[in-house]
Amino acid sequence: MEARVGETYWKRVLVFYIPLFMFLVALLFPFYWMVIASVKPDAELYNLQSNPFLVRDITFSHWIYLFTETLFPRWALNTLFIAVLSTGLSLFCGVLAGYSLSRMRYPGSTGIGVGIFVTYLVPPSLLFIPLADVIKTMHLMDSPLALILSYPTILVPFSTWLLMGYFKTIPRELEECARIDGATRFQAFYRIILPLAVPGILSAGIFAFTLSWNEYLFALVFLSSPESKTVPVGVVSELIKGDVFFWGSLMAGALFGSVPIAVIYSFFVEYYVSGLTGGAVKG
Repeated sequence: MEARVGETYWKRVLVFYIPLFMFLVALLFPFYWMVIASVKPDAELYNLQSNPFLVRDITFSHWIYLFTETLFPRWALNTLFIAVLSTGLSLFCGVLAGYSLSRMRYPGSTGIGVGIFVTYLVPPSLLFIPLADVIKTMHLMDSPLALILSYPTILVPFSTWLLMGYFKTIPRELEECARIDGATRFQAFYRIILPLAVPGILSAGIFAFTLSWNEYLFALVFLSSPESKTVPVGVVSELIKGDVFFWGSLMAGALFGSVPIAVIYSFFVEYYVSGLTGGAVKG
């Protein structure tokens, strides 16, 4: 009996704990590297003889340079402003479109659903060329509105496609019972369907916010002045000058830019998984 228990324990260690530990190391190593590089003095950072995984003399000069000698606080506010508004706009359109395509039957609904999915498959690198012409015609170049109106072209198709599948997991009987009791379609949607769809909406919102926060190509093309840049573009453009790389400040900016997304995922990971796997109502 004891031999079998010991065998089961080591099998669990080999099959579960060791792979999990290796996965955590691979997942957390980039954060560890950014922290180490951001607090190393330049003399130690560029010394090939020193241990790259340890710090002997901690310094915060790279962080001070990032926040005092660059417009990083302004870039962070710009990124947050653009990400929040574009996410809100995308969720608003995605919720309404997803509910309409999953619950209502009208001419062309199937074709619209397929068209939305096909639109999501179009690479963003092909869209920014015609979008740049549209943004220029609307005189929105070098304005946050250029990104707030451009990001939904990527986010709305995915949000709609995700929420279509999630709304289909909610039993129609719940909505029909509310309609029988005298509720309008909007009231049934607002009071019954929408609360049950919160996990799906959160998963779509996390995806939209992450893409808006980290997006680089559109922000690089549509924003030019230093004051209007976002974190991904500002850090790269202002901390890389020719062949000179401010590695310490670059790592500090990358760390600060990635932490908010990691925090959001840690708080809403259960909703995120539930939204991607479906199952709004479980018996």
